Amino acid sequence: MTARHRLLAVLVAALWGGNFLAIHVGLEHFPPLFLAGLRMLVIAIPALLFVPRPQVPVRWLVGYGLGFGTIQFVFLFVAMDVGMPTGLASLVLQASAPFTVLLGAMFLGERLSPRQGIGIGLAVLGMVAIAVSRAQAAAVLPVLLTLCGALGWAFGNLCNRLAAPPKPMHLTLWMCVIPPIPLFAASALTEGVGSWTSVTGVFTLDGLPGLGALVYLSVLATVVGSGIWTWLMRIYPAGVVAPYSLLVPVVGIALAALVLGERPSVVELVSAAVIVGGVLLGTPRPARTAPTEVVGTEREPAAA
Repeated sequence: MTARHRLLAVLVAALWGGNFLAIHVGLEHFPPLFLAGLRMLVIAIPALLFVPRPQVPVRWLVGYGLGFGTIQFVFLFVAMDVGMPTGLASLVLQASAPFTVLLGAMFLGERLSPRQGIGIGLAVLGMVAIAVSRAQAAAVLPVLLTLCGALGWAFGNLCNRLAAPPKPMHLTLWMCVIPPIPLFAASALTEGVGSWTSVTGVFTLDGLPGLGALVYLSVLATVVGSGIWTWLMRIYPAGVVAPYSLLVPVVGIALAALVLGERPSVVELVSAAVIVGGVLLGTPRPARTAPTEVVGTEREPAAA
């Protein structure tokens, strides 16, 4: 990856790390499935009205929307609503990175170099060490729910990659058209339509944090973060981009400590450093020539 693309991947990790704090705030104002549906609906409506449908096979568009936008957030939001700590959620969800690499190897035939394998192994080791140190902070069910969300994210990553959109932002925006119907249907069945009146409260002074959380989730985390991520997944193999998601818990745990008082231990801080080092080691060295970018198309770089 070029230096500019590495910085973009780190920016996405920072945005997605802040995503967990926004979810924490949003769940104080909305039921979890309803919040997930609102997050997507805010983007889906203008996408339908103003953005041309991406020129990709429908199956990959639907798969991306179901994996990344529906399965991931159903399990993540419910997990955090039933007790998953914010910092720990940001960590466990990053199981999507090894899941993505595994699925990429199984279904796309992507191969990892020894250097990448060692780097990803170190990052996963750091993640496991943090999970062990926080094992008493969460019950088993929230952790399992979050892992299911991670698998949904990995499935969405592969559909994103296979879609190979000529205009990645169009795919990101139209991905949001898929989740609202299943999310609102699930909310109506489990939370009740009466709970949807909570949306009126965000337009009061007390509800402004909930409105801010919804805007962050929709615009910064989904449009900006997922848009950049989709573009990077378009021009690099999944195994090259996915390890950067392991930086997300570093941001998530730090924000949870600063804002919510979830204090990381020495083990967690050292493990976070191991994660960063593993991601850097696991990223292939920049190619001699940067990927060619032409208006409307991108040429795939050779895998390192």
